[in-house]
Amino acid sequence: MLSRVADSIYWMSRYVERAENLARFVEVTHHMSLDLPPGSDQQWGALVFASGDEEFFERNYGEPSRENVIQFLTFDRDYSGSILSCVQAARENARSVRESISSEMWEQLNQFYITVRNAATSGRLESPNEFLQYVKDTSHHFVGTTVTTFSQGEAWHFSRLGRVLERADKTSRILDVKYFTLLPSVQDVGTPIDDLQWSAVLRSVSGFEMYRKRHHGITPKRVVGFLVLDRRFPRAIMHCLDAAYHSLHAISGSPEGTFWNVADKRLGKLRSELAYSTVDEIIGIGLHEFLDSLQTQLNGVGEGIKNTFIKTEMDGQGVG
Repeated sequence: MLSRVADSIYWMSRYVERAENLARFVEVTHHMSLDLPPGSDQQWGALVFASGDEEFFERNYGEPSRENVIQFLTFDRDYSGSILSCVQAARENARSVRESISSEMWEQLNQFYITVRNAATSGRLESPNEFLQYVKDTSHHFVGTTVTTFSQGEAWHFSRLGRVLERADKTSRILDVKYFTLLPSVQDVGTPIDDLQWSAVLRSVSGFEMYRKRHHGITPKRVVGFLVLDRRFPRAIMHCLDAAYHSLHAISGSPEGTFWNVADKRLGKLRSELAYSTVDEIIGIGLHEFLDSLQTQLNGVGEGIKNTFIKTEMDGQGVG
């Protein structure tokens, strides 16, 4: 399989997943803001922090508010992490490998971009709910189309690898930001927390109903365990690492439990560390510190995939 094709398919899926997660975060924050006192922009500032691009935002928008954070994360053409930029990047990667993906995948992604571009051209979102739901639904449709029309060989595994690594990263970021906002120090763990806030954390990853099937009450410790260590919920970090692990070994051909390259080694090590962790150990370390280390290791896995499977001469040619 050509490195160019692998790189484009990997990033195509990552960008679609990234756009969906942005839509989730904005939608849930928008709903939460309706229950907060007028003028309270703490939750919107937390979203900017989650993006990791506070300097870009402050330079171009100033103080965070509902209106400018939504504009920043949805339609900002100059910000590479906006929904518009992500969908455009996904489309460009798909366009470069049209011969390698199904026509249904290309047509759906192309229409996705046209719709988002037209929404951006129309101006700011006064009522974002319908647009954000469209982004989530279209992402789901694209994943379903990929599963049902794309042969499950190396290219399919690169697609899944990109999707689940992006999903693990975004789950860790929203949990980190929300936890940091609600519990500013380790000593505060275990104090009463408003159910609305923690329900919003779960709703950010569409995990509220599945969490309630497992647990009767909402507590920070249980939410952390569910979103980090659960192996059955599709957006839990552990579940994502399991899926990434199986796809990576299918690509490399190395037997599971061994490693033949740096990507195998880094992902296998991270997955093992998480598999043998407990919620108490994670809280004891400090959730922020734990998730910060996990995000660094996820970035290392991404670099390992690039260095292992993407030729050096391809650097800079992809849209990733």
